[in-house]
Amino acid sequence: MTKTALRKLYSEKKMNLSLAEVQNLSEEIFRNFNEKFQLSKGQKVHCFLSISKKKEVETSFFLNYFFQKNIRVFVPKIVNEKIIAIEILAETPLVTNSWGIKEPVGNEDSGVKDFDLVIMPLLYADKIGNRVGYGKGFYDRFLAEINPNAPKVGVSFFKPESDVEDISEFDIPLDYLVTPTDVLSFGNFESKSTK
Repeated sequence: MTKTALRKLYSEKKMNLSLAEVQNLSEEIFRNFNEKFQLSKGQKVHCFLSISKKKEVETSFFLNYFFQKNIRVFVPKIVNEKIIAIEILAETPLVTNSWGIKEPVGNEDSGVKDFDLVIMPLLYADKIGNRVGYGKGFYDRFLAEINPNAPKVGVSFFKPESDVEDISEFDIPLDYLVTPTDVLSFGNFESKSTK
């Protein structure tokens, strides 16, 4: 299927989930993530802040865990049509912008490029890690500028089914996809089913 068709299909599937389902499935995704990825104090993780009205995977489970473990947390903010990485702490105030997205107040890019892990939002990913986002290309441009060896982890409520047909040379695939039932590894990694 094309990205446009997949975007429409999975946007609808996501919006049909109840808020309770979003919470429960997000918790399962976090459990599977936590079982697979052993992060340690001082490591640097780039993690998106969920957009509740888009029923994205709830990342507060991830963020709270990272703060408890003293893992450094960086979040994306779009400034001048590109993603910058802002470091936040547990007590960093977040404000809701005009699109309903929570974000830190400042626009100061941390300048960090050597992330140990990047957790990314998506609408869909196929069986080989091709990701369908919201169609703006922000993440592909961001990923092209950071440490290419940082594992790129997508989180999704849905398992891969259809292949993404219209991949471009600028599309950067995932290394892992975490769903409520599986952690799928792409490339030279083995898939690991947790259920």
